[in-house]
Amino acid sequence: MELHILFKVVMSLGVLGFLGVFLRLSISEAVAKADTNRSPAFHDCEADVFPFLDSWRKQYGDVYMFALGNTQTLSVTDPDMGMYNLIQESTATLVNRWESIIENQGGIADIKVDQHLRSFAGDVISRACFGSNFSRNKEIFSRLRALQDLTSKAVLSANIPGMRLLPTKINRARRALEKELRTLILKVVKERNEVGGKNNLLQTLLHEWQDHLRAEAHQVCKGQIPNVDMVLKMKQLAMVIHETLRLYPSSVLTTREALEDKKFGGMIVPKGVNVWIGVTRLHTDPEIWGPDAYKFNPERFANGVTGACKQPHLYIPFGFGPRVCPGQNLALAELKVLIAVIVTKFSFSLSPKYLHKPSLNLNTEPGTGVDLLVKKL
Repeated sequence: MELHILFKVVMSLGVLGFLGVFLRLSISEAVAKADTNRSPAFHDCEADVFPFLDSWRKQYGDVYMFALGNTQTLSVTDPDMGMYNLIQESTATLVNRWESIIENQGGIADIKVDQHLRSFAGDVISRACFGSNFSRNKEIFSRLRALQDLTSKAVLSANIPGMRLLPTKINRARRALEKELRTLILKVVKERNEVGGKNNLLQTLLHEWQDHLRAEAHQVCKGQIPNVDMVLKMKQLAMVIHETLRLYPSSVLTTREALEDKKFGGMIVPKGVNVWIGVTRLHTDPEIWGPDAYKFNPERFANGVTGACKQPHLYIPFGFGPRVCPGQNLALAELKVLIAVIVTKFSFSLSPKYLHKPSLNLNTEPGTGVDLLVKKL
């Protein structure tokens, strides 16, 4: 459908918005106006990582239209159990590393924990996919991280026709990294086939909740690394993880493209239009979650997701439908085992170097890392 015809259709439906010719300028203005001095206790993730979406929502409402190149986008914010042994091994590796660091630094260490947690996740994936630990496959994950950075930089221009085919600096670098990754992964798989390998948090954990989780872990696990049955009994741990994912979901947006004209919420969405659903907005809407929607309060999940808000189907930290994140069960299992162990072995407090600055790098991430003071108990 031609842009001017589509624009008329959308405007006739009462959807406010603007065309992509103004997009970059509008984004730059919104980012420049973003509040960078927000308190860590006020968790408005959308305003931090997508200030332009936050600005446009306030200007145009919960449903509005914009364009990325010639791709029309409708923004809408209107209301693995078999892996535990691998996770336990990776958890023990991380705990031993922290204990060594703390001992070398005289009993308390200032650790940028997000880097270690990223290595922990990589270690679990390495053991599951390649039958070896993270250190052996570090080269693969280093290149994956570099590819993620490049992809994030190119995301806003991805819908400009032909942009992916142009020999830009970013496109050339991405293709080179993809080629290297294929070679490295095939090498690991070949080696494994030949040898025959084996089978294959921030503010939220501090203050009173850190103590609650520590007491629960001691009571349930009794000094052991958690197994499936133990994790299922840890209710407060589940509450903390749910609340953290509510405020900082793995994906801040869920997108769908209309493959044909569809009626959606009383309006007709023309074929080819992208629908953006702002997950962070849905997760922090006071109409859905109550007046403390921007506060960290795990108690809201005391009765599970169903009892946490007025419309529990709007809690979608890993997306929804057939394109829901396939790794969500593994990610949750990793979190539960790791947190249950580290809160019983270490105490945490914010480092003076910590700066609360969420950012977008395909996923929501701490912009300057997570600096915590870690003390062995």
